[in-house]
Amino acid sequence: MNCLFFIHSMRAGGAERVTANLASHWVERGWEVTVVTLESREQDFYDLPLAVQRVDLNLAEESRDPLDAVINNLRRIAALRSVLRKIQPDVAIGMMSTAAVLLLLAAWRLSCVTIVSEHIYPPMIPLKPMWERLRRWAYPLAHRVVMLTIEGLDWLSEEIPKARGVVIPNPIPFPLHSSEPLIEPDSVIEQGRRLLLAVGRLDKQKGFDHLLQVFSHLAPSNPDWDLVILGEGPLRTELEFLARQLGLQERASLPGRAGNICDWYQRADLYVMSSRFEGFPNSLGEAMAHGCPAVSFDCDTGPRDIIRHNVDGLLVPNGDVAALKDALEYLMRDEKLRKQFAAKAVDVRDRFSLEKISEMWAALLNELQHEALESGS
Repeated sequence: MNCLFFIHSMRAGGAERVTANLASHWVERGWEVTVVTLESREQDFYDLPLAVQRVDLNLAEESRDPLDAVINNLRRIAALRSVLRKIQPDVAIGMMSTAAVLLLLAAWRLSCVTIVSEHIYPPMIPLKPMWERLRRWAYPLAHRVVMLTIEGLDWLSEEIPKARGVVIPNPIPFPLHSSEPLIEPDSVIEQGRRLLLAVGRLDKQKGFDHLLQVFSHLAPSNPDWDLVILGEGPLRTELEFLARQLGLQERASLPGRAGNICDWYQRADLYVMSSRFEGFPNSLGEAMAHGCPAVSFDCDTGPRDIIRHNVDGLLVPNGDVAALKDALEYLMRDEKLRKQFAAKAVDVRDRFSLEKISEMWAALLNELQHEALESGS
């Protein structure tokens, strides 16, 4: 099998991590794999095996105005089409909405099977009007559109009924490998103190403003617990200011992005997800794979697919900060229950194993190749 991924970049992010995981797994199986990005590989966060062919188009510059945007996107389509003609993949996968649209346009009338892979619940991040129109036109051209959850598939069926959708969740690989930058937990949290951990991009989606407010109410009655939020993003200054405003300078830390995230999952006593929305949150699954009990807002979409309520974690109504506080305090004060949930949390290693999810992808690719042969396309 000759497979090509097209994605905006390989910076730190969920879709990027899935791309790296699948690409690495498939080359181990003897497949030919190419990863193509608009950004330069100099911006890559995830390492790829040498067997993975890496192509960077270096066409990610921002557009100055609508005409410039059209010209830039035509250049991207032409460059990607040239790569597709050269590599001649059996299957080309567009990771996330705009990259998928560009791929479908670039692959027009070429012989490869095309797949769209969405990595968020689309209603929560509406595209700009032009991209939305292009998505509605282009997605039916794809041989399949892969959604992460049933809710995502329902949205696709309602909004783009001619698109042919299927559900494949993200894999949750275990164990995780470390890479730069390294931040040792002991450099941030004193030994013997309890760690409430959150991981994600410092943006509005992740709801860390809510989490800091919740922890400010928990900290006085739980003096042996500290909060660490790992990640980077545009709201760093705002969140650091909020932490100071809430008097959490000594109890809440935002040390940055850690390439040794596995060390943090192993150090954590409890994991929390405060997101306003998700697609299929990798960090939640990874934390549970390392034996972290978890508390999460029951947001659209993903947490309810990963957490089994009252089995390996707790779900609370989306946006209900009082309920999030109560659930966290309940587990922070009950070590026995945390251990009980932790023992069940590791089931995600099998439920969403890289091998199992890869087989779902392989079955889909084989099905599509068979369909293509039958149709003569």
